[in-house]
Amino acid sequence: MRRLNRRKTLSLVKELDAFPKVPDSYVETSASGGTVSLIAFTTMALLTIMEFSVYQDTWMKYEYEVDKDFSSKLRINIDITVAMKCHYVGADVLDLAETMVASADGLAYEPALFDLSPQQREWQRMLQLIQSRLQEEHSLQDVIFKSAFKSSSTALPPREDDSSLTPDACRIHGHLYVNKVAGNFHITVGKAIPHPRGHAHLAALVNHDSYNFSHRIDHLSFGELVPGIINPLDGTEKIAVDHNQMFQYFITVVPTKLHTYKISADTHQFSVTERERIINHAAGSHGVSGIFMKYDLSSLMVTVTEEHMPFWQFFVRLCGIIGGIFSTTGMLHGIGKFIVEIICCRFRLGSYKPVHSVPFADGHTDNHLPLLENNTH
Repeated sequence: MRRLNRRKTLSLVKELDAFPKVPDSYVETSASGGTVSLIAFTTMALLTIMEFSVYQDTWMKYEYEVDKDFSSKLRINIDITVAMKCHYVGADVLDLAETMVASADGLAYEPALFDLSPQQREWQRMLQLIQSRLQEEHSLQDVIFKSAFKSSSTALPPREDDSSLTPDACRIHGHLYVNKVAGNFHITVGKAIPHPRGHAHLAALVNHDSYNFSHRIDHLSFGELVPGIINPLDGTEKIAVDHNQMFQYFITVVPTKLHTYKISADTHQFSVTERERIINHAAGSHGVSGIFMKYDLSSLMVTVTEEHMPFWQFFVRLCGIIGGIFSTTGMLHGIGKFIVEIICCRFRLGSYKPVHSVPFADGHTDNHLPLLENNTH
């Protein structure tokens, strides 16, 4: 009884077989079918390799939301070299809340040479080239995000030539923590001193002819310092053509959370607009000589996440490639074979000549060919 039930079950399963087997004796092969099969297998192999490379690659996903963090401090990372002596210049931050952050809270003044060595000049040239490419092709920013912490440092390399030369510039570097409101980081003549109405700089003791705000921005960023990330002002160099010259940078800072397979960091991206002018009170161009970086924070926060194609999606796409090529090549082969057969049949029909009828004496015609021709004479 069990054996009978087993046979019925197997018979039912066989009837549900969606892949019936055709005996080899019923299968007809052809040269055209073999050629099409070879093309199909080659195409499948190439597309599979390409699909696997896509599966291995990752992409960056951007999400936007309102930044709800207003209580934390904003970190500003600075590395700027000014073509003046360190005791002539002062740097500090003044925000909209009239809060002053002095440079003594995290910045260092280091005598340096303004002119770069050949190796440093090559570093600057490469950095400026990358900056120009980033402005033309924004998708390169995704590559920089992926290579964060893996790429080489973007800091200015040390000098390789004689360092016994007399320093003619001042390198201001370090970091400051400021409130998350709009503010103004500036470098101008004289050290900053507190003032009831804000702050002031002791510029009266500095000779006007020594003003030279030619500067080089080796690094400027906001938020957590992430090695390998190139910021918009990195590598910027400005040469002053007049003693009374003002350089202004208007910066919009966007809070950014970066999540890749290598790192997770809370950093900031920013865009910048540059402007420079000569101070001439007689001509109506008022202001103070120096370097002014006015920054404002965006109310939106960007979350950048590195994503990868899941394996199930890769498998589905791979099955679609294989099945689609099999179906398409089969249809094309069938259509091509049908067209060839039609053309060949017409050619064969056209190769037969019409048979002339033979009239009889009684008026009838004979349309039959003779069965045997007598070629004897």
